Amino acid sequence: MLTITHFLTLGAILFCLSVAGIFLNRKNVIILLMCIELMLLAVNMNFVTFSRFLDNLDGQVFVFFILTVAAAEAAIGLAILVVLFRNRETINVAELDDLKG
Repeated sequence: MLTITHFLTLGAILFCLSVAGIFLNRKNVIILLMCIELMLLAVNMNFVTFSRFLDNLDGQVFVFFILTVAAAEAAIGLAILVVLFRNRETINVAELDDLKG
């Protein structure tokens, strides 16, 4: 039988992995976007867990809003990434620090 502790532990592990991925990898923009998405999914896991174990649908409804924002963020982030790669020919974050108007 799976308890609330199992699900919250899994959500905490996913969240910690995403935070570690953001801090350890500061060079690749694609990896940073994937870590942000993993962080949002960990938060969604906690919302669904609490919603399920408290018999309240508010958390599950809120997950749909988070998934909508995450999808829009991924689409816009990847579009910006494609434009940056076409202009600079790199996705290295260290080389994207200067602004040219």
